[in-house]
Amino acid sequence: MSRIVNALRQHARSRADSVALEDETGTLTFAELDAAVERASHVLLDAAPKAIGLLADNGRAWVIADLAAQKAGLCIVPLPLFMSTPQIAHAIRAAGIDYVVTDQPERIEAVLRTPSMRADPFCNGLSVIRIVPGPVSAKISAQVHKITFTSGTTGEPKGVCLDIESLANTAIALCVASAASDRDRHLCVLPLATLLENIGGIYAPILAGATICVPRLASVGLSGSSGLDVATLLAALSRWRATSAILVPQMAQAIVAACRAGAPVPTTLRYVAVGGAPVPMILLNQARALGLPLHEGYGLSECASVVALNRLGADRIGSVGQPLPHIRIEFAADSEVLVGGVRWFGYLGDGSVPDRDDACIATGDLGYLDPDGYLYLSGRKKNMFVTSFGRNVAPEWVERELMAQPPIAQAAIFGEARPFNTAVIVPRANATDSDIAAAIETANQDLPDYARVRAWIRTSVPFSATNAMATPNGRFRRSTIYSTYSAQIDAHYKDHSPIGAA
Repeated sequence: MSRIVNALRQHARSRADSVALEDETGTLTFAELDAAVERASHVLLDAAPKAIGLLADNGRAWVIADLAAQKAGLCIVPLPLFMSTPQIAHAIRAAGIDYVVTDQPERIEAVLRTPSMRADPFCNGLSVIRIVPGPVSAKISAQVHKITFTSGTTGEPKGVCLDIESLANTAIALCVASAASDRDRHLCVLPLATLLENIGGIYAPILAGATICVPRLASVGLSGSSGLDVATLLAALSRWRATSAILVPQMAQAIVAACRAGAPVPTTLRYVAVGGAPVPMILLNQARALGLPLHEGYGLSECASVVALNRLGADRIGSVGQPLPHIRIEFAADSEVLVGGVRWFGYLGDGSVPDRDDACIATGDLGYLDPDGYLYLSGRKKNMFVTSFGRNVAPEWVERELMAQPPIAQAAIFGEARPFNTAVIVPRANATDSDIAAAIETANQDLPDYARVRAWIRTSVPFSATNAMATPNGRFRRSTIYSTYSAQIDAHYKDHSPIGAA
């Protein structure tokens, strides 16, 4: 039995009447949740599926289905609600899913192009749909418990194969890092199909004996892949008396901006993890000034989500924190971060399974450890560009310096094979061109000559998932940004001299 399911069973015996789970429909005690998971696991075992797809809104039913698959020892594939029809079809086909648990059977009908499919009741409003799978070329190890798909909004997402031990190790480490206890109330504000919320929002609270609050996504202000109503989110944090939550940077930025504009600051929060994309230092400092306990972390699905995290009593703004206890950090010759201490089973169908248990995972991120063991990231290896003077520049490094300046909300820099770097700047409200120019000059003072920004373009259009200039968790889509502003960027280099704002 997994350590997570075993913890649930122990709480059901020792703290039977304590509240384990809440959503809009009411509460479940640990005894009631354990019994519901037990019943659902028997349904799954009787059905004997090869792989379970889980497509549903946040709520108690999602949690029960996920834990039931874990208790039954079956492979489960969470399907994000924002996936397109072709992406869901790809996931079903690639993972050999033959049993879908869902609150949206019509979407599965549309995926399979089979109207009026039989949908049998499962639990708490979820239905199950049997699928006759086609031929599956991918060989999935019997040790794989969860396949989590990347969150891209276009193309075929990759399926990352993980075992239950790796997921449990991360959950245990998160309990320690966040000082979780049975007095906590964790509010799930990210989709439960997101691996970080799955582990940090369900498994870690269960291990700690805390209460998991899982309202529908609309109840916390989320819609689609990137729609956010910050007023609803702030109200939910207060209504559910949340002591902890997990945010992506765009959500954190919206909360900080709203509170700085006069919205009430949630008073019950004691620990909020933020990650998924670089977090500007100015945002963290503003949050702390407001009394919002934001702590930056870093991870990737291949490493069972979290690799490093700033924690209570060990926090250094500018870093992504110290590695979790079971994680080993090494570096390649080019400063790429290599992660050891995690067993993973490669990507679904590409045969990339590491050949030994202690193999390091190449993250694609560049970084270093300071003398106190805090991890700092300087950019993505694939985004590195080389100037016409032959100097390597990680754009995220320069962008972070720019976004640390109050007038600059977002910045994307370009300079491949160019004599100097140009930035596309999204200013904060009321920032003038003079404010932006002064901010760039200030940032340049802390950068070496080859990394400095010599020209810039102002835009009023934020980089977001809505316009495809960023991913849902805030990472820039550089090719889209460049193609949008290429004419203005190229104009700066006509005379091989910077000409200022355009």
